[in-house]
Amino acid sequence: MLQDPDPITSGFVTNLARPDGNITGLSRLTRQIGAKRLELLKEIVPTLSRLAVLGMSRNPINAPALREVQEATTANGVALQYLDVLSSDDIQVSFQAATDKYADAMLVLPGPVIVPARRQIAMLAAKHRLPAIYDRKEFVEAGGLISYGASMTDLAGRGATYVDKILKGATPADLPIELPTKFELAINPKAADAIGIKFPQSILLQATDVVE
Repeated sequence: MLQDPDPITSGFVTNLARPDGNITGLSRLTRQIGAKRLELLKEIVPTLSRLAVLGMSRNPINAPALREVQEATTANGVALQYLDVLSSDDIQVSFQAATDKYADAMLVLPGPVIVPARRQIAMLAAKHRLPAIYDRKEFVEAGGLISYGASMTDLAGRGATYVDKILKGATPADLPIELPTKFELAINPKAADAIGIKFPQSILLQATDVVE
């Protein structure tokens, strides 16, 4: 594995430290990532009181990711509106539902329907003037506002060491699954201009990538 979001929830292993099977590698599993993304949104939208969350209930990792966001919103007094995407047909309807309920911002969870539709999602966020945060830089490159998550490039590079060890005779069961050590915060100033906001200095100082 190079970047599985949650190997235990996905059913690949039962223990990260000792996989005890024939699968090992790297995971982009992170704790409190939902809280960090909410924190970033609150820096962009200080008056944030209602958050729309776009996710996929059919995705195994959706439930634990959503729980993290729910814990963060509850702790910060922010109301949460969950929008379930079962197919690509639900995406446009979800944005309209978020607008109808006066959402101040949106947090997008990953999923097999959501990631391929990143350009459509970015365009709808701009159309509805809804500040949205994503889990990976590809959304920002597709026109999205901001993303925060594990560096996929770093994980892929570190994966080469696992290939090397296994080819030299190491047993996957004896190689602990490693977690992210490097994170990326990507921003898109043009997307910010399109919805009439400016990134605060705190965001600009944290940004690792500025997409033009």
